[in-house]
Amino acid sequence: MAPDLSMILPRVLIVSRRTVRKNKFVDFVGEYHLDLIVSYGAAPVIVPRVNGVHMLLESFQPIHGVLLCEGEDIDPSLYDAELSGLSQEELDEIKKIHSSDTTIDREKDSIELALAKLCLERNIPYLGICRGSQVLNVACGGTLYQDLEKELSKNCLSRSESHLCQSIGVSSDMHPSTVLKNQSEIGQKYEKVVHMNYDNYDGHRHVVKIVENTPLHKWFKDSLLEEDDNKMEIWVNSYHHQGVKKLAQRFVPMAFANDGLIEGFYDPDTYNPVEGKFIMGLQFHPERMRGQDNGDFDYPGCAMAYQEFVKAVIAYEKKLNGCENIPRGVKLNHELESKRKSIIRSFSIAKNMYSNGLGRISEKISELEPGAEFLEANTALSVQQENRLKQMGATVRNASTYMYRLKMNEERERMARAILAKMSIEQLSDMIGFYHKMGQLCSEALDDKFNDMELA
Repeated sequence: MAPDLSMILPRVLIVSRRTVRKNKFVDFVGEYHLDLIVSYGAAPVIVPRVNGVHMLLESFQPIHGVLLCEGEDIDPSLYDAELSGLSQEELDEIKKIHSSDTTIDREKDSIELALAKLCLERNIPYLGICRGSQVLNVACGGTLYQDLEKELSKNCLSRSESHLCQSIGVSSDMHPSTVLKNQSEIGQKYEKVVHMNYDNYDGHRHVVKIVENTPLHKWFKDSLLEEDDNKMEIWVNSYHHQGVKKLAQRFVPMAFANDGLIEGFYDPDTYNPVEGKFIMGLQFHPERMRGQDNGDFDYPGCAMAYQEFVKAVIAYEKKLNGCENIPRGVKLNHELESKRKSIIRSFSIAKNMYSNGLGRISEKISELEPGAEFLEANTALSVQQENRLKQMGATVRNASTYMYRLKMNEERERMARAILAKMSIEQLSDMIGFYHKMGQLCSEALDDKFNDMELA
């Protein structure tokens, strides 16, 4: 059933990719991604790849989910690229072969890494496709192959020799961590894989082996070939010359290509779409695994990554707003409406007094009382209510104590001004210098204490 688009949908941020058209830069996002996000009930919000946007990401709030997909190679300086051992001649050859992908876009890197880290800090649902999976891995301390052909494929055997892979005892029912530990050994004996085909962008496919008891296994379970030795395999579309080299510690692999490259991974500790938890990266392109003629997906599971991602986005939005069980549109009678307005007025006055520390207290006591009474009568507040009231500066349970503190502050300020008015220019200058020096000493002492805490 199609979602009702007349309602306000949760927001999924997607960073655009830049290209040149008619001598001008144009930003774009693949339509397949946008169509799938909308079809499952979320609103895609395109973040333009424009200089300085990485400093303005808070302006895109609320953020209920992030989908990162297309783009050029990630700046190698952001991970341990020097460990690749590639010569300058090899790097130049890579740039020549993959000229459209090796142009570094540092602004896009900054935007996407900032978004990935924001998702990790706040547990915002994140889905990374192709480059987006690489961004996620780098954001968590992982590394990348700068070029699969130069670093991975040269250690692989030809397809005719791939039967030797069986001799190292790798099976699809291995625990993911065990598979990962053996990856370097596997890569030396796996067969070569073509991960990109410039002449057949959408039609190119290669085999990946899915790891059991992972989300990918659940999504593609009905399509897996279990009747022969090639069980747990599906054919996927991919278009990349880089990939995950060292997987960040928090992640678990979900699929491998026949050359040992990790084709999918996720964080099992933050995966529960119903509860708004989803952190995942897919190196292949499920959105492009469609028939050339009819557009039907190769497997029913292809769309599941987007469906489960949006499910998590919707749950996260509800959790963020705390609106799952809050009735809306309740009408109050005249007496209750009058009381509500007086409480709001009380909170507004308290906010201004708290923020500015100014005003004639005695004239506002009667207007503060409704808010104080309300707070005293509603001691059991939810976390969200507590936070909102703190932001208003009206979480004081006893109005008289609050007003006494304001009076004391006013009295201290009055006395300080009177004393300062009697001081000479030299005395005032000395005092400013003293407090400035004390500020510096306090700052240094705080830095030392923080450093001691980190070392401990």
